[in-house]
Amino acid sequence: MRSIWNGAISFGLVSIPIKLVNATESHSVSFRQIHTEDGGRIRYRKVCELEDREVATAEIGKGYEEADGTIVPITDDDLSHLPLPTARTIEIVAFVPADRIDPLQMDTAYYLAAAGVPAAKPYTLLREALKRSNRVAVAKYALRGRERLGMLRVVGDAIAMHGLLWPDEVRVPEGVAPETEVTIRPEELDLADVLMDTLGEVDLSDLHDEYREALEELIATKSSGETPTETPAAPSSAKVLDLMAALEKSVNAAKASRGEEAGTEAEADAEVKQLPARRRTSAKKATPAKAAPPKTAAAKKAAPAKKTTPRKRPA
Repeated sequence: MRSIWNGAISFGLVSIPIKLVNATESHSVSFRQIHTEDGGRIRYRKVCELEDREVATAEIGKGYEEADGTIVPITDDDLSHLPLPTARTIEIVAFVPADRIDPLQMDTAYYLAAAGVPAAKPYTLLREALKRSNRVAVAKYALRGRERLGMLRVVGDAIAMHGLLWPDEVRVPEGVAPETEVTIRPEELDLADVLMDTLGEVDLSDLHDEYREALEELIATKSSGETPTETPAAPSSAKVLDLMAALEKSVNAAKASRGEEAGTEAEADAEVKQLPARRRTSAKKATPAKAAPPKTAAAKKAAPAKKTTPRKRPA
């Protein structure tokens, strides 16, 4: 892996020469802007607004725009006189438990590679000390012209560093949580627990970007001159009205995906079936009378005999 920064870890009076390499890579598919009429590339040119002409990179500097729109030029010489003691050093300032680091602060991840044979022993010493203490190191370092905060931790046999946002860069979650007062029943919490247990754990290496795979297949199809097939749109999620029913159905679906026994699924399905909604009609419909069931022989004997009036014979 190509290093993007060379320097040293400052561990008290111990200096560990290291190289900084990216620990992650992006697999997202990137696009170019084109002219839809002829497919020509759309490019951006750097133009000076005052002279209305394109300028070369050598003519471009830095400037800070104030609230009134005034630009204050800042030269590289101005920046070189600013104090930046961590320009070539990752300076460890503290060792803290890992749960002291708010995940919201986590940023880009890097691997710290030992630079040469002399760095092997102090590198290993720091790695083993972090392992045994079950702590992480908080450090300051400079990258791309500004000072940053970082966290060092052990990953396998290597030391990794996560860039951290400064604490004042993390927003307070005001107005994010629901303001409406909600009551959660114990039964709903129990079902949520069952759902979490049913879903269980997952091997993160089994997860993959299905959208990117479909996008790559689309690009390959169009590159070969074929017409891509239309993919049916995913059904929109319905508005959840009954939280208990939604939780129960989620549990059943999770069990089915795990291939549980049919009997268990059938029992679970019986619990979540709801009565169909009654239809409202403007007028009641007349229902035909049901035919009486045929009488049995015993019923005929038990029934009283009908009285008959004898007919008069003509004289």
